[in-house]
Amino acid sequence: MGERDDPGTIGRRVQRLRVERGLTQRQLAEPVYTPAYVSTLESGRVRPSDDALRHLAERLGVAFDELATGRSARLVTELRLRLTEAQRTCAVGEAEPAAEQYAELLVEAETHGLAAEQAAALLGLGECALETGELVAGRQYFERAEACLAGAPLPARVPALRGRAVAHYLAGELRYAVYLLESALDELNRGGLHDPDALLLLYASVIGPYMDMGAHARAAQAAEFALALAPQSGDPALVARMHRSVARTLVAEGRLAEADASLAKAAELYRGLQIRTELANCHWMRGYVYAQDGQLEGAEDELREALGMLSAKRAALYSSQVAVELADVLHRRGKSDEAAALLHGVLDDLSSERGAVHSAAAHRLLGIIAEDARRTEDAEEHYVRALSLLERAGAAGDLADLCRLLGDLLRRTGRVEAALDAYRMGLGHRTAPGTTTLGPAPAQPPL
Repeated sequence: MGERDDPGTIGRRVQRLRVERGLTQRQLAEPVYTPAYVSTLESGRVRPSDDALRHLAERLGVAFDELATGRSARLVTELRLRLTEAQRTCAVGEAEPAAEQYAELLVEAETHGLAAEQAAALLGLGECALETGELVAGRQYFERAEACLAGAPLPARVPALRGRAVAHYLAGELRYAVYLLESALDELNRGGLHDPDALLLLYASVIGPYMDMGAHARAAQAAEFALALAPQSGDPALVARMHRSVARTLVAEGRLAEADASLAKAAELYRGLQIRTELANCHWMRGYVYAQDGQLEGAEDELREALGMLSAKRAALYSSQVAVELADVLHRRGKSDEAAALLHGVLDDLSSERGAVHSAAAHRLLGIIAEDARRTEDAEEHYVRALSLLERAGAAGDLADLCRLLGDLLRRTGRVEAALDAYRMGLGHRTAPGTTTLGPAPAQPPL
């Protein structure tokens, strides 16, 4: 017997529908049941069997599920259609209107006790919150979605878990984000739950935290698994996201042509899907690739395009992150004043709890600009602020580079002992990237 309302609720529903249709208890009951049975049922003193409910539903002209639960099949279908429309709204970068749609749908799903639709609405609200940079709210939405799906298999819970991990990652909590993603990967692979979409989503999502922590070997392996899983996935948006993430590891390995090709595939998929924000992210990553290859003019064009698209969609946190990378390119092109102005504006939107790694990158670049202008005290202040942010986030690779910059500055100003301390700190983070913050690697998928 499936899930249904209590006898009292069902009884009141039967009575209301019977009266609306102008039927007597005898007309509703015959020929299978008696008027006394219908009277007892309507008063809530008996729990009707499935057979009884099917008979009553047929006489009342409603579906069995509607009589048993109060939810019509049409209601559920309409809710799902509206959820799809909200997903499309969010996908094209309209996060705020999408959030309003999801909020309305959440209320309706809660009213009718539709757990799967509640979870979908909460996931949507979480994605919209990430888009607008409201990380705490986003994490809470994902946690609520996980609670709605508590009894579901792990693959069904992966999108909510991944969303929560991304919220922690964007807040600068790299270790915890990796822990969440690796734990889910380990459970899926050890448990034989080889769902291609779930695995692809997790492997694509863990690349960014790995890279920021200096765990390049693990990032490369995650990218390898993601690429191998992509042909098995039926979700083109997920495949496109994977291509964008994989490009980071290809850049780290110096495989710039392959990285650019991967991003071109992602962009083509996103154009077909009209996913504006993800398309902006492709421009972002292509700008990063060009910058690494020394093609600064192309990098500036791509990053400006990404920044314009994200700013137009009010994706505040992602806009700030792109602005930091654009400022780096501008500085390298000799436009240091414009870069500094851009960075000071960005720091108003970033903090240790909201985009710690990029906030640190902004301070690092401001330190370099100040040092070039011979403003040594300003440079040191920015380096120290960046160091504090990176230590809290556990971004080992960036920490090592920053320690070198700070050590060089201290040495040039005659503070040799302090410079040695900074160099030692950097060497400690450079010795074995990732090994000081990560445990054993998760179980691997059977590829």
